[in-house]
Amino acid sequence: MVAGVINTGSHPKLLWPGVYTTWGQVYNEHHEEFTELYDVRDSDKAYETAVQVTGFGLAPVKPEGTSITNDSELQGILTNYVHVPYALGYQVTYEEQRDNLYEEVSMRRAKANAFSMRQTIETSAAFIYNNAFNNTYFTTGDGVALVSNAHVAAVGGTYSNALTPSADLSEAALEDVVIQAMQFKTDRGLFINIMPRSLIIPPQEWANAHRILKSVLQNDTSNNAINVLNATNAFPEGIKLNHYLTQPHAWFVRTNCPEGMTFFWRDHPDLAQDNDFSTKNLMASCYMRFSMGCTDPRGIIGSNGP
Repeated sequence: MVAGVINTGSHPKLLWPGVYTTWGQVYNEHHEEFTELYDVRDSDKAYETAVQVTGFGLAPVKPEGTSITNDSELQGILTNYVHVPYALGYQVTYEEQRDNLYEEVSMRRAKANAFSMRQTIETSAAFIYNNAFNNTYFTTGDGVALVSNAHVAAVGGTYSNALTPSADLSEAALEDVVIQAMQFKTDRGLFINIMPRSLIIPPQEWANAHRILKSVLQNDTSNNAINVLNATNAFPEGIKLNHYLTQPHAWFVRTNCPEGMTFFWRDHPDLAQDNDFSTKNLMASCYMRFSMGCTDPRGIIGSNGP
């Protein structure tokens, strides 16, 4: 990061006439993508905690004349969302403001700052996905990687939200994911209505994903058979391309699990400006605070390629 105060020496060419354009401060941006990775909520506390409470198991047979069997609830996994602050600002000397001949450069600084803040949001949001298959940088409440075949059930045992065996993105692999979602159970062993919502892919899988999901017939075959994924609208929210995913062949499926991938805003981005009395420097900054994570791993299924 380049530190310091913007002064007349920061870009001396702009003190002289004859510059036909400046470039590099602001570019066209991608649309907001982090909202496709998470359910976004607001928070009014320093942190948020999600507490798993198990339901009941199957009802046993009640022999005639015997008492009804009572079941109990259990507290399971705790997931903490601790909001992290981010801030970025800049200072411009009074002399630079007076002597810079190109007003558009000054006007773009606030846009460039906002651009950096938005990139920070997107990069941070994608970080969990980019580290989904190891527990080095992020774990879910049960202490394992986001996508794992060893998620811990509250009553003992494990379950998986990883495609096993792992596979490249293909029609067959997506069909296996749909079946895996259909077979999710509660921690007490009851079947639940979990189905895919969207397919999340990096840029490297953009063309492949569209060929697979939008073909009317089976993709890349000569079979005269329907593409079941297309015919049944198996991914009702479609393909979500995320430019911030860094694993070229990792892909993810978000499901309709009610408490899955969650993003909390504690403080939305706030831009402030002021002048320092003693130096007359212009000061501007932007501040925000947020957190993200996964409450119920059934909210996502992933594969890291073969």
